[in-house]
Amino acid sequence: MSRFAPLLLALTLAACGPVVPEDDTTEYQPVALSSEAAGVQPFTGIVLWSDNSKAAGYGIQLEFSYMLYNDVCKAKDTYDWTVVDKLLDKIASRGHQAVLRFRYTYPGYSCAVPDYIKALPDYEATNGRSEGRKTEFPDWRCSELQRFHKEFHRRFAERYDKDPRLAYLQTGFGLWAEYHIYDGPFVAGKTFPSKAFQKEFFEGMDKWFVQTPWMISIDAADDHYGPFSDYPALLDGRFGNFDDSFMCEDHDGYNRESWSFFGTQRYKRAPFGGEFSYYTDYDQKHCLDPAGIHGRRFEDEVARFHMSFIIGNDQPGYQKRERVLEASRSMGYHFRINAFGVCEGVGSRVEIENTGVAPIYHDAFVCVDGKRGDYNLRALMPGEKAVVKIADRDVSGSPVLSIACDRLVEGQSIGFDADIRP
Repeated sequence: MSRFAPLLLALTLAACGPVVPEDDTTEYQPVALSSEAAGVQPFTGIVLWSDNSKAAGYGIQLEFSYMLYNDVCKAKDTYDWTVVDKLLDKIASRGHQAVLRFRYTYPGYSCAVPDYIKALPDYEATNGRSEGRKTEFPDWRCSELQRFHKEFHRRFAERYDKDPRLAYLQTGFGLWAEYHIYDGPFVAGKTFPSKAFQKEFFEGMDKWFVQTPWMISIDAADDHYGPFSDYPALLDGRFGNFDDSFMCEDHDGYNRESWSFFGTQRYKRAPFGGEFSYYTDYDQKHCLDPAGIHGRRFEDEVARFHMSFIIGNDQPGYQKRERVLEASRSMGYHFRINAFGVCEGVGSRVEIENTGVAPIYHDAFVCVDGKRGDYNLRALMPGEKAVVKIADRDVSGSPVLSIACDRLVEGQSIGFDADIRP
């Protein structure tokens, strides 16, 4: 990793707001507060696909969907986002947020390159077989495909970067946009984009997406596909990672090495997520067993890798609802209020702790009687505490504490634990 990475991380955390120092002698009167964050918290937990009949009313917070580039772009420089907006509206109507992944290539299907690009004389798709099915692969030699790919994401960011309906964006190349062509015609620069183009794309993503966290597969650690050996400075980017074979039998080998490649502290600035392994039916059926699978318990692995969410679309068929939600609550951030006091004519003082396994990745603030503190909870790492002071001469005698976040959809709220008895 670049020698400037620690400095960049420090600057990122500092930008979120410093912990308020205890440098005054104001006497705050303790306030009783009892609360329990009993549900799955926004931006976290087990993720169901948006077409899963159990997505509504199940207690989850996130829904996943693949998206196709050619569903949005039908002609050059013509973008119709209707399909995206309809999906986001549908998910938000259930009080949930979306995890989206645009892809070109899927075994058994034509690739999702817009038709106008496929019709160009310098574009030549590759037809091969993947997982035993006829599959079309894009032609990354085509300059218009390269231009379109960057322009698409720039325009997507312009429209959705601040959209509360979208929690996370996953992106990548190859099969399922998971950064590999493990079965099929891999040709660097042709069926898979060149490392030079990937560099351009990564640099663009860091400029275009300011509010919405974006993620790439841990398979990008493989020099066969990823650009990082040629361009190591890209590791300083703001992207997070996802692991599409979480809890597989060999996870301590290739998967763990790939996670380590991107840096064990990356979770402090970008989210980690993934999907339960489909290597075997056994993996899917037993990944959430309370006793564990392959010698590992899910909750232990979540803490080890600081996971915020896992796609587990099949889990309602294998585990009881209570177990799915229990596993969901073990992921991501979890806030606890340790102290709460007010001083008439001055304001309030709150001590908050993150007892979860990851930070929250969207701006959030302690709020008393509708007034927000300056400290951004994005900076609060697992196991850390912060003191937040909110100046408010009109603070009430029965103050109401909450956590405010502008990236929530209707029906969502961020909970916290508290058991304060003055």
